[in-house]
Amino acid sequence: MHHCMTWMDRITLFGPLDSAALACIFAVWVVIGWMIENAGSKRPSMSQLMAAHRREWMVQLITRQPRIFDAHILGTLRQSTAFFASTSVIALGGTLALLGNSEQMATVVEDLSLTDLPTIVWEIKMLLPLFFLTNAFLKFVWSNRLFGYCSVLMAAVPNDTQDPRAPKLASKAAEINITAARSFNRGLRSLYFALASLAWLVGPIPLAIAAIVTLIIIWRREFTSESRRILLES
Repeated sequence: MHHCMTWMDRITLFGPLDSAALACIFAVWVVIGWMIENAGSKRPSMSQLMAAHRREWMVQLITRQPRIFDAHILGTLRQSTAFFASTSVIALGGTLALLGNSEQMATVVEDLSLTDLPTIVWEIKMLLPLFFLTNAFLKFVWSNRLFGYCSVLMAAVPNDTQDPRAPKLASKAAEINITAARSFNRGLRSLYFALASLAWLVGPIPLAIAAIVTLIIIWRREFTSESRRILLES
């Protein structure tokens, strides 16, 4: 009962605006991810356009000799996932370190937000970026693993166009490659929202604004960017 009341007391430190801002950032995170991965053929996202090129890549792989070029590209993709996974771990460590020195953090944040709240409030607020960073790390690690699977499948694709196994194995490699890229993009979006979630330290309204700004940035890059226009050119 004591522990229950303690947590109830902590929850009462947050108002309706905090709940609304939290709902906003999670809703935006889920919705933009769904829209990017399920955009219609009339207005495909950047990720969907690149998926088509990944499939074409594996078609060209069948006849390419030697395949050093393909191995280099895949190695670069795996390096990117490893880099961002390491970055996420470092950011997680930094966040946990802040939680360990919450009193100093509270002093700095109180100067920015002009509010005097218990230290536990700032500790709870730091759990939000911690969640997004953890999700990002898991997505990057899985993406790295999938690119590894893709490399094995690519190595198994015969160079003979007459071999009936070649198109099937190339198609499998392409789909695994696309799945790996999808996981990588999810990790990147989690990093974007981890940065946005830091705005909650200033207040719920800044958190909601940061979520909307992040939504606009991701939307622009996926649906209205110059790079997308280039991909759409005939």
